[in-house]
Amino acid sequence: MSLPFDLLWQNFLVAFLAYFAAIGPIDVAAIFASITAGAPPRARRAMALKGVGIAAAILGAFLLFGPALLKHLGISLAALRTAGGVLLFLIALDMVFARHSGGSSASDEERVEAVGKEDVSVFPLATPLIAGPGAIGLTVLLIAEREGAPARIAAVVTALCCILLLTYVLLLGATRIQKLLGVTGLNVVTRVVGVLLAALAVQFVFDGLADSGLFTASDPGGHGGPL
Repeated sequence: MSLPFDLLWQNFLVAFLAYFAAIGPIDVAAIFASITAGAPPRARRAMALKGVGIAAAILGAFLLFGPALLKHLGISLAALRTAGGVLLFLIALDMVFARHSGGSSASDEERVEAVGKEDVSVFPLATPLIAGPGAIGLTVLLIAEREGAPARIAAVVTALCCILLLTYVLLLGATRIQKLLGVTGLNVVTRVVGVLLAALAVQFVFDGLADSGLFTASDPGGHGGPL
């Protein structure tokens, strides 16, 4: 039975927003511009393409094998939802307060290490800038939630592909974007998306706690409350 278009569209929008926040294409482009300032345009284009390609392979691997890994480790979907919500909430806090802790972008130490490298496509571009802990955890969570629903999984995969394509386009124009928005403009966009991600993260936590049964189970005497 096929799902209504509005439900698929909702799945796509939720995944797109979550990936946009977890990966942060605009932030990635700004960092890429700063660490490749001395590289020729051709080399920067090659690094952008290679970096996005490697990140796609990393996220694709977790997309394919993430749910099976959860089952092998005995991790329930409720636990993953709760943990994923907490992780995304921490990332959202970093976005709202314009901090960089390494959850969705390179840490200060990683940026220093990356400056001066001839090829930054693998580190820090592919990981942790694009395929970082936040994006990996989000991929496993979204796919595990939709296991057995091919249409909903297709919506998530489409959203991920759109974000990766957007990231690549922004990397190609990274210098112009950095000059156009400036630090203030980048922070405004980041904070707005961070607030939306925080709300989505809290919803993940609520769903995880509700599915865990901690607050709905009853004791043998008939008294409500967690066991």
